[in-house]
Amino acid sequence: MSYAAEARRAAGRPKAERMTASPLSRYTAAATASSAVVIRRYSTSFGLACRLLDAPLRPEIETIYALVRLADEVVDGAATGAGLPVPAVLEQLGILEGETYAALTLGYSTNLVVHAFVQTARRAGIGRDLIEPFFASMRRDCDPDAHSGDSLGEYIYGSAEVVGLMCLRVFLRDTAASSEERATMAESARRLGAAFQKVNFLRDVGQDMAQLGRRYFPGVDPEILQERQKAALVADLRADLDGSLPGLRLLPDSSRRAVALAHAVFSELADRIDACPADLLPRTRVSVPAVVKARLAAAAVLGWAPRRAA
Repeated sequence: MSYAAEARRAAGRPKAERMTASPLSRYTAAATASSAVVIRRYSTSFGLACRLLDAPLRPEIETIYALVRLADEVVDGAATGAGLPVPAVLEQLGILEGETYAALTLGYSTNLVVHAFVQTARRAGIGRDLIEPFFASMRRDCDPDAHSGDSLGEYIYGSAEVVGLMCLRVFLRDTAASSEERATMAESARRLGAAFQKVNFLRDVGQDMAQLGRRYFPGVDPEILQERQKAALVADLRADLDGSLPGLRLLPDSSRRAVALAHAVFSELADRIDACPADLLPRTRVSVPAVVKARLAAAAVLGWAPRRAA
């Protein structure tokens, strides 16, 4: 999408309609449009998947991922690129977290991304039970200590699984589902989020170590990654991809195609990581070509069901 097209989308409704809208609704529309720009600038895969959501859901999911991206840029990107030391990064992250909690109460924030997110959060019932673990994991990224098995599980829950649960609350807000079905979908959302994070760990294993000094997998040295270690890690994330399928198939039509596409893209990434020699993986960032993503998107539109990852 061009900058001109994004500007037209940000402008939103016709001028006459905008003139009669309340100041808050106009501000919220602009904030929501800004979230769409963020996600398209930073994630082609999720941007593509979002296009398969029904129109009412699309902007709400974009607001969730925009806040996630904003926090990630504090700990991994723009803040460190600006030369902020770790204490200042943590301070900025704390400010962002505080703004989010305040906006949940007030229904307003001067931060456009935060403002858009809390509108979604208040409608969908996303509360501090999911937001606090997320920010805790973001703070953990600033800790140079290596992960243990327990700390990695906590980190993955906060950095990825809760994001899946946030999206699920949006997907099911106006959907009739039994408590058993909701439990199945919640477990699947967690498994899928965990799989996404583990794929990202593996595809960025060299960069995370060289640029950020991070080792996410206990007992694994990225500089001398062994084939058996890589095989075990791929098998683990494929088990999560498989474990996400029961709930994925229960999702309403409004969201199932989009989630199926995300599942398919990350399954493809897992296959490509598996095919990459372990000694090359730390020096190679595996990706899915655009033509393959287009093929997977077409299949998702036609109602294709994700295959088993194993």
